[in-house]
Amino acid sequence: MADKEPVVERPETTTEEEEAAAAAAAAGEEEDTGAHVAPIVRLEEVAVTTGEEDEDVLLDMKAKLYRFDKDGNQWKERGTGTVKLLKHKENGKVRLVMRQAKTLKICANHLVVSTTKMQEHAGSDKSCVWHAVDFADGEVKEEMFAIRFGSVENCKKFKDQVDEIAESLTKKEEKESEDGSSTAGLLEKLTVSEESEEGVDAASTGSGKETETKAEATPSE
Repeated sequence: MADKEPVVERPETTTEEEEAAAAAAAAGEEEDTGAHVAPIVRLEEVAVTTGEEDEDVLLDMKAKLYRFDKDGNQWKERGTGTVKLLKHKENGKVRLVMRQAKTLKICANHLVVSTTKMQEHAGSDKSCVWHAVDFADGEVKEEMFAIRFGSVENCKKFKDQVDEIAESLTKKEEKESEDGSSTAGLLEKLTVSEESEEGVDAASTGSGKETETKAEATPSE
């Protein structure tokens, strides 16, 4: 009968010893070595300007913009983002600006003028179309835009506000034209009046000279 292999009993680690070992390990990890690592690149705060600091926001809505490609004779998506109507605090001019949502790239940037006319897009009561002299790409170009909103109410609000601005500019231009005509008329009347007075003065002077000449020609008694 073969001898049995002796069994060697290994001492078990007590719970207190395990807790002490864990605490020592944690203390070692949290120990401050006093070393200071300087950053490789130091970033400084930079003031970002949007060009809208001197303008008041009249309208701010989310929409999707399209432009008409004349060469391809089709509409092309320009971007999805926020369209704004901004009024300058000093000169009172209003411009339409739209930026793409993620990149903030400008996809429309032009003044709202008296000739800006919003028209409903055929087949969609959430869209409208207009022509503009745009500067979004860094150069002045005539564009035809179409914009689509998430609701009929937003589209109507946008269209009504642009039409209201254009109408007020038309009235202002008409008034300035009338004032200019009135001023020109007054200047013309003033000029005619001055010429008439000069003519009267010249006639009076001539008559006086003639009388004086006759008096000198009369022999004295």
